[in-house]
Amino acid sequence: MVDVFPIGYFNLILIFIKMKTKSVSLLIVFTTVFFTLSSFKSAINIQESTVIAIYDGHESYGYNFIGKHADGETFTLTFQKVDDAVLKEFDLESEAFIKATFKITYKTKVLVTKDADGFEDEEEVNTITKLEKL
Repeated sequence: MVDVFPIGYFNLILIFIKMKTKSVSLLIVFTTVFFTLSSFKSAINIQESTVIAIYDGHESYGYNFIGKHADGETFTLTFQKVDDAVLKEFDLESEAFIKATFKITYKTKVLVTKDADGFEDEEEVNTITKLEKL
C-alpha cells in the first residue's frame, strides 16, 4: 500500500503550525508591551509668556519673583530652570539683584503622565528664557 501523505508531510504541517503559533504569540506580547508602555508616555504642553516682577531670591527649588495682578493682588512665580545665557548675564544666586524689577520671558512646560492606575499627573516646569532689568 502506498501512503498518499508521507510522515514527513505531517511533520512539516506540525512545524508550520508551531511557527505560526509562536509568531502570533510574539505579536500579542509585543502589542501588549507597546500599549502598556505608551500609557506612561508624557504629553508635553509648552506655553511662552512674559511678566514684570520683582526678584525675591533663590531657593533650592528655584528662583522666586513677586508679581502683581491687574487688581493689585501679589503672587509668587517660581522658575525651576534658567537658560545658561541668562545666568551668564545675571547672577541670580547672589543677592545683588534682590528687589530689582525685571521683565521676564519664560516658557511653561506642563508634563502630563499617567500613573499605574491610569490617573493623570501634571508637573509644571517654568524656565526663564530672557531677562531684562527695568
